[in-house]
Amino acid sequence: MTNHEGSIEMGEPSSTATDASAADLVKQLSEQTSRLVQQEMELAKAELSVKGKQVGIGAGLFGGAGVFGLYALGALTAAAIAGLGEVVAVWLAALIVTVIWAAVAAVMALVGKGRVQAGTPPVPEQTVDSTKEDVRWAKASAKRGRR
Repeated sequence: MTNHEGSIEMGEPSSTATDASAADLVKQLSEQTSRLVQQEMELAKAELSVKGKQVGIGAGLFGGAGVFGLYALGALTAAAIAGLGEVVAVWLAALIVTVIWAAVAAVMALVGKGRVQAGTPPVPEQTVDSTKEDVRWAKASAKRGRR
């Protein structure tokens, strides 16, 4: 404001100064939100990569269990043939081998199942939690800003 002599009177800040600071705040909010979204995406990628590796290892162990299961079936077949051909000794040995292969297959299947369960569901849990925390922080900041 100017008085009748043309000098500027000191008083309330002009609306352009308030608008400029609001514009700066909006710009900062936009930049911070963009950076936050990028960081959350990077976290999600890293977390999904770890879970994908777990699923891959579990699937590989399931494959190994299938191979050893086939060995068990082959040994069981050999035990049946030997059992028919000989009365005790050969088939008993083949049956022991069958039990060992079956035990190996069972252990691999259990370990594989655990690995697959560790990697599923493929949801980036840390990223979800972090994003929820960010939303809570933003809401709290907005409430403090309104006061």
